[in-house]
Amino acid sequence: MPLTILIALVVIGIAGIAVLTYWLGLSRPKTFASDSDVRAAWFREFSDIPVTHVTLCQSGNGALVQTPNGPGLVWAMGVDSTARFLTGASLSATDTGMRIDLPDYSAPHVTLRLTPTEITQWTGQIGAAI
Repeated sequence: MPLTILIALVVIGIAGIAVLTYWLGLSRPKTFASDSDVRAAWFREFSDIPVTHVTLCQSGNGALVQTPNGPGLVWAMGVDSTARFLTGASLSATDTGMRIDLPDYSAPHVTLRLTPTEITQWTGQIGAAI
């Protein structure tokens, strides 16, 4: 097979997969619709630590969780989610919400879209000031 035809097939194949993924909705960012979604995401990371309370943000891209070990954060990363404890985190306000700087090199900071009311509520629950 000539190289030009092979290159064309590869390019068309990759483009087709990208279009199909987008068309089927498999590229949409994850959002949390309920407390049970947040709890399931938390238990994927910390299966031995129960969640006592969930505060889901209005945009659905993150949630504050309360545990016996302290507050934690669950947030969307593309089409998946991750969770971290907020021990040692620092908070700062942004134009669209809040930036949380974590003492974790695998997730150094998270920026969430929060309303001003949610920022006040979250900082109160975390026990930190912006």
